[in-house]
Amino acid sequence: MGLTSSLIALTLAHSAAAQDSLPSGGEQDGIADAPTLPPVQVRAATPGQVVQDDNVNDPDQVAAVSKTGTALKDLPASVQVIPRALMTEQGATMLRQGVSNASGVNVGGQDTKGYYDHFLIRGLNAQIYNDGFSDGDLLGGISHSLNGVEHIEILEGPGSALFGSGPPGGTINIVHYTPSSDFHYGGNIQSGSFGTISGSGYVTGPTGISGLNYRVDATVSRSDGFRDLASRDEEIRPAFEWKLDNHKINFSLDARDIHETPDSYGLIYFHGSPITNVSIDSKYSTPFAFARGNYVRPTLTDEWKVNDFLTINNRFSYLHRSLDVLGNGDSTSTKVSGNEVVGRQLRQQDDSDNSFDYQLEPVWRFGTGSVKHTLLTGFEYQHQTIDTERTTADLPNIPNAFAPVPPETSLAGLAFLCDAKHSCDNDHLVANYYSVYATDQIDVTDKLKVRAGVRKDWWDTSLTPNITVPGRFDTEGQPLVAGVTDSRNDAPVSWNIGVLYKALPWMSPYFGVSKSHLANFNSENTQNGIGAPESALQYEAGIKFSFLDDRYVLNTALFDVERDNVAALTTINNVESVVFDSQRTKGAEASLDASITSQWHVVANFTAQDAKITDNPQGVASVGNHPQGAPAYIANLWTTYDFSIAGLPGFHVGAGVNYVSKTYSDITNVNSIPSYVIANAALGYETRRWGVDLNIHNLTDRRYFIAANAAGAYVGESLSAFVNLHANF
Repeated sequence: MGLTSSLIALTLAHSAAAQDSLPSGGEQDGIADAPTLPPVQVRAATPGQVVQDDNVNDPDQVAAVSKTGTALKDLPASVQVIPRALMTEQGATMLRQGVSNASGVNVGGQDTKGYYDHFLIRGLNAQIYNDGFSDGDLLGGISHSLNGVEHIEILEGPGSALFGSGPPGGTINIVHYTPSSDFHYGGNIQSGSFGTISGSGYVTGPTGISGLNYRVDATVSRSDGFRDLASRDEEIRPAFEWKLDNHKINFSLDARDIHETPDSYGLIYFHGSPITNVSIDSKYSTPFAFARGNYVRPTLTDEWKVNDFLTINNRFSYLHRSLDVLGNGDSTSTKVSGNEVVGRQLRQQDDSDNSFDYQLEPVWRFGTGSVKHTLLTGFEYQHQTIDTERTTADLPNIPNAFAPVPPETSLAGLAFLCDAKHSCDNDHLVANYYSVYATDQIDVTDKLKVRAGVRKDWWDTSLTPNITVPGRFDTEGQPLVAGVTDSRNDAPVSWNIGVLYKALPWMSPYFGVSKSHLANFNSENTQNGIGAPESALQYEAGIKFSFLDDRYVLNTALFDVERDNVAALTTINNVESVVFDSQRTKGAEASLDASITSQWHVVANFTAQDAKITDNPQGVASVGNHPQGAPAYIANLWTTYDFSIAGLPGFHVGAGVNYVSKTYSDITNVNSIPSYVIANAALGYETRRWGVDLNIHNLTDRRYFIAANAAGAYVGESLSAFVNLHANF
């Protein structure tokens, strides 16, 4: 589809971009509240107005992901912060639309079904957190809107020393706004291509009880969808913050109801690449496929500042996620044979994921002589249960792959089966994670910074099948039998150490080593029971540059990550199986944040990486091949320019380019998707209280693919445009 006529919208309030260049009114890491600014957001630096910060590499930024209140410039690691202002000026309403502002990040990887967030960082899986709490089973993911989101933090490389069980690619932490003591409200409505319309709003202020403030964020959206992949989303997030003596108590409730349309086939492969000579709207997936997810998360935190020496953080989260899906199985068995599409299957899936997470983190600030320490100590307990029920039906062949019409029009006549050739299960999975950990951020001198952390985990994981499925075996090679629990206990040690030295006022080289572990505990890789944990080791060296009062910030890094005992799905003799391989990624990256003038801003990044399979006892032929979804090169550029017309300020234009090189569909490297370059643009006008933005995506209307699934390629959106009207009060 191209541009639609629906480019007009009405507004009630503040844009998500502006949604708060406003202060949240809270302390961070024991630091006193900043002065409250008026509830405004404008782009031009005219008298009485506030310029919203859209810098990615602000060296003085404190990232919550560090847990020690350490500025980015003092961290011997690659951490990037993506502000809401930047994502909004690009027209982003979803997390997946904003992560390209950080180096090394791309959509894709194992089990990317095309309707939820799944990211690779440095060619390796990443884990998503909300305000420091894990979103759970990363292979059964959800989509993340920007409802109430202040910024995104991305820690590249292993983070297990801080966060426990986690993949080695990195950590994506979504940080939400907190309540303000000043009353203000706002929102926006956006409309555009593919029958898309969305609205969001917020209100925040004092409750009338001393020290108690509130905030409510809400989002509602619907879309007919590119390629008729319809979706709708309803979210609400009330939050309260109570400053009581030396305590700062926060409570939030995040509730979401998300409806999406799966399309794991996309455009299927033909002779090793996505099929050509078909319309971009061609569909090989079942026309009545659907996915519905519910997400409910209450969180309660207490920051108790005992004295200047000790702050104790108590944090609790409960998460309930459910997923009801009718979608096509993503397997290499689905292919073109002659002119027909054969091997198509449809899976019914009903999952429930429940988890408790309690964190006790005393933070100690003290000195040993002239050396200053910020010592994070912690205990964490997590309890997670996953219940899954799945069956699969064979689908009739599509007679003509070049003019596809899926024959099935309803469930009538389909037989859902459960055997070795039909993906299925009825499982109860339980995990208990106990952890103790410590991280010390050491200011040896004003120039020399050292960071060291260690974490000891005790993992108790188990799988109890409720039915016996032929072809399923535990890690000892014994059949998985209904009612018989397959369990394992592991006690890994994760650690990291890094050193940063401010050699010159504008140059700080650093070096770090990180060891991490990931429990092979999820709902997708159970064909062989509960596997041994994955481990990874990363070496990273980089230089952080900052020139002209931080107007030009350039961060560079070299990295080498080894990853062992990696669970990878593959098809052997037409049977889906899990193999365990080893991978290694070596590469380099750079990210630039430049305020060339007071009106001209540039954000750019580049990544070159070589991701390879280094060992696979069950598939020797794959050694030397590339992992699924890991491109050799990634590059992104976004630039904006603010200007006046006839003396009237507030106008801006923006333009950007995204490039991702060729990626492969699985470790056999038989099928791949081509590289792509797409261009985007923006035009807008902002006043003190209201504004309007036009964002255009894929200016050249290029056909491109954003993820290489096993059976086919997930298609990127064609030329599209969206108008956003917003205001704030």
